[in-house]
Amino acid sequence: MGQKGHKDSLYPSDRTPVGSLHEALDQCMTALDLFLTNQFSEALSYLKPRTKESMYHSLTYATILEMQAMMTFDPQDILLAGNMMKEAQLLCQRHRKKSSVTDSFNNLVHRHTVDQFTEEEMHAEVCYAECLLQRAALTFLQDENMVSFIKGGIKVRNSYQTYKELDSLVQSSQYCKGENHRHFEGGVKLGVGAFNLTLSMLPTRILRLLEFVGFSGNKDYGLLQLEEGASGHSFRAVLCVMLLLCYHTFLTFVLGTGNVNIEEAEKLLKPYLKRYPKGAIFLFFAGRIEAIKGNVDAALPCLWGPPVLQWDGTTWVSVQKQSWHFHNSVAKGLCQ
Repeated sequence: MGQKGHKDSLYPSDRTPVGSLHEALDQCMTALDLFLTNQFSEALSYLKPRTKESMYHSLTYATILEMQAMMTFDPQDILLAGNMMKEAQLLCQRHRKKSSVTDSFNNLVHRHTVDQFTEEEMHAEVCYAECLLQRAALTFLQDENMVSFIKGGIKVRNSYQTYKELDSLVQSSQYCKGENHRHFEGGVKLGVGAFNLTLSMLPTRILRLLEFVGFSGNKDYGLLQLEEGASGHSFRAVLCVMLLLCYHTFLTFVLGTGNVNIEEAEKLLKPYLKRYPKGAIFLFFAGRIEAIKGNVDAALPCLWGPPVLQWDGTTWVSVQKQSWHFHNSVAKGLCQ
């Protein structure tokens, strides 16, 4: 996928509706494939005709915009991604079962009425939770005032509760797998894993406070969920991989946990580098790993990508090499 010879035949026409959830997921995976081969505008163009009718097209379109916003930190990119993610959330809401998620899934688990949810409604729940989580991230990124903090916190709590209920559903003996269950389960593992891993890294005092309002985090369970999601060959597998790579190559160093596992990071990255040898995101992680290992000459060629990735990668590597002229030229170029 993502090759020029196949792209035209895979683009959905303006006249043909998305016939099924399976078809929508296939098309979104094709768009993600384009994005990971640095064909950013092509990926967005591929998705756009269906963003008003398909929750997965809308979510994927917004997710790509959010990734771009986080790579550029441009206020306009952040605003555009936030608006699109809000539209995606509203579309997901229309596909959800017409009752509160907590009541619905409590009934689903405890009364074993699995058949009261269609497969599409179950996918709508996980997409809705993902929209909430991504909107919260953009809210924190966009503005640091107290109102934004509260709004973001509410979105985070609602997303957390939804993922928690969905995880209970998947663990239930009455859970029936649909045609696209691997994509649904992959979404649950992404959310549950991200929450557990993130919360577990918070200072103990803050975590104790959060436990009073219903949050809890288990690092081992979070890592397990993300690892299972990364190996599950689902729509969200690559997102699980990216989160794990961030954890192994950045967060363990920033937080000073001492749990560095470069071997695991290399294992996760290897198949994606093989599939996307020129993919900016994966090359960046490859460069980061080389820099951690002290191979600064090998790291530098990998670290040219989106501006924020260039800044984080090339500037620190040039400092390690004491290449002050190169460091200065990179910084000036990025400022422009």
